[in-house]
Amino acid sequence: MEIRELLGALLLLAAVPFFLAGTLGLLRFPDVFCRLHALTKADNLGLGLVVLGLMVQADSWQNAARLLLVWLLVLTAGATVAHLVARKALREGKQPWRRP
Repeated sequence: MEIRELLGALLLLAAVPFFLAGTLGLLRFPDVFCRLHALTKADNLGLGLVVLGLMVQADSWQNAARLLLVWLLVLTAGATVAHLVARKALREGKQPWRRP
């Protein structure tokens, strides 16, 4: 196993806890705002590690650039959708959760 493959595999494995944390936040947090926070932060970081792991294993710089572009587009789409969902929730009168 080459060092490139090993580094790529380690980065892919490092992404797993972030995806699990995002999923756990989605299931356990009390309101839509907290869930959005968990999903956008943890999953974007996990996806970044996946993309970085795949970029290390890419056979050309063009493929690595495509992976980076995909990640940037997903970051933009995720932030935009999270903003729209939060704005819609606020307009419907939902208040952010506060500790009782």
